[in-house]
Amino acid sequence: MKKKKVAKGKKAKPGKGKLKSKQGPKADKELEVEKAKANAALWDLRLQVTDKSLVQYREVCRKLARANDELTNQLYRAEKDAIDITDYLKREDAAKEKKINMLQQTLKSQEALAHEEQNKLVEDYTLQINEMKELFRKKSSDFNMIQDGMRKMKEFEKKKIQMEQELSDMRESMDIAAKEHRENLNKMEYKFFKEKACLEREAEQMIALVEQRAHNEAIVQLDDASHSVFKENVRLTEALKYHIKEAEDLQKLSNTLEKENASLALDKSMFELLVKKNAADMEAQKDEISKLRTKVATLEQALDLKAGKPEQEEKKKEKMLVRTQASQVELQKLQRVLAMRERELGHLKRLAGTIVEQRTELEQFFHEALAQVKQEIMASRLQYKTEALKAYHCRLREATAGRLKFPPIRTFHKSPHSTNSVYSDMDAAAMWTHRLGSKVEISDLTWEQKEQVLRLLFAKMNGQKERKTSRHLALSASSEKRLIDSDAAGIREELSPAAFITQAPESVLPSIPNILPDIHIA
Repeated sequence: MKKKKVAKGKKAKPGKGKLKSKQGPKADKELEVEKAKANAALWDLRLQVTDKSLVQYREVCRKLARANDELTNQLYRAEKDAIDITDYLKREDAAKEKKINMLQQTLKSQEALAHEEQNKLVEDYTLQINEMKELFRKKSSDFNMIQDGMRKMKEFEKKKIQMEQELSDMRESMDIAAKEHRENLNKMEYKFFKEKACLEREAEQMIALVEQRAHNEAIVQLDDASHSVFKENVRLTEALKYHIKEAEDLQKLSNTLEKENASLALDKSMFELLVKKNAADMEAQKDEISKLRTKVATLEQALDLKAGKPEQEEKKKEKMLVRTQASQVELQKLQRVLAMRERELGHLKRLAGTIVEQRTELEQFFHEALAQVKQEIMASRLQYKTEALKAYHCRLREATAGRLKFPPIRTFHKSPHSTNSVYSDMDAAAMWTHRLGSKVEISDLTWEQKEQVLRLLFAKMNGQKERKTSRHLALSASSEKRLIDSDAAGIREELSPAAFITQAPESVLPSIPNILPDIHIA
């Protein structure tokens, strides 16, 4: 029994050693946690200090960007206006000088020619006036002749009315005679046909009676029949001759009436032709009179123009003198304006010199800010790499001790085929993790993202076109957001051809994706 107790006591001792060995790693973990907390607090303090300095840098950059933008705009506009004004004034001055010289030369030549032309014009105008007087006498005689012709035409017009009245009377009388002739002819034809019908009926009756009588007498006496028939035939032949003679007389009367109608129609056509001829003559005389009147009017106008040419020449000379005086006054005004513009140009040059100095100072400031950001990026990446390496080795040691699982393989150098590299986390720090339209604190941004903000600010200050991704950058404070929006709206797309040396090309600037992974330090 005693041996068993001793054996049990010996087995209990190794169990106590195991408890002590477990308490040792727990103390180490607590020490490491405390160290990590101290480091985290230290890094938080450093981060707060850097954020405050970055906020100050950002405000200073914004103010300088606005000032630089305004100054560059003013300088560009002023230089452009000054160059345009000077070019315009120089061109105008040269043109005015050429014009003045030409006008002076032409004025001298015109004055020399004016005296010669004046004498020639006096001689020419005297000759022309004499010729015009003779022509006027001739035209006045022609005009008197035309007036005589007009009086004759008026008399003929009066006679024409009488002749037209006579013609109308003759036409009426001819119409009446023709109507009476037609009526008489119709009556005579009706009478002739009526008598002819009566004679034919009488002849038929007589023939019927004679036939009846002859038939009766033939029955009674056949000898006396031939004698009575002969007498009856003689009587009938005489009656027939009488009727034929009356028909011939009527035919002659109708022929004479037709001849009279033809002669009257001929007289009518002759009168109509005479009237038409007289009307054509009157129209031709009217045309000739109108032509002569227009010719007289043109000659009178030509005479007036010839008489008023010397006065027009004098008026032209007076106008030329007035124009030259006005051009001289305008030249003096332009010279005064040119002197004023030259003074303004000198002032603008001095202002441009001060703007260039301020621009160089601002560029130097941005050089320093960008260099500091790059140094911070390098330091933070180096620290992240060392801490990640230490954490990875610590986890490997714990995994080999059997306390934790083995971590995934991680590379600490650049490799194109690596799926879990430290450099991928560094690249992810430059990715944009915030949603579109959300407010972003500048202190929440990584150094890589701050570098992107600075480069985008350089691009805006140099007038480059904003990319779509940079427009989604929103800051937390409402006042800061309003200031940045006003700056972005005020910046023109193409400010000037000058650019900062520190500006990277648009293709080099890193893009800001929508979804970015967080950086975890193990």
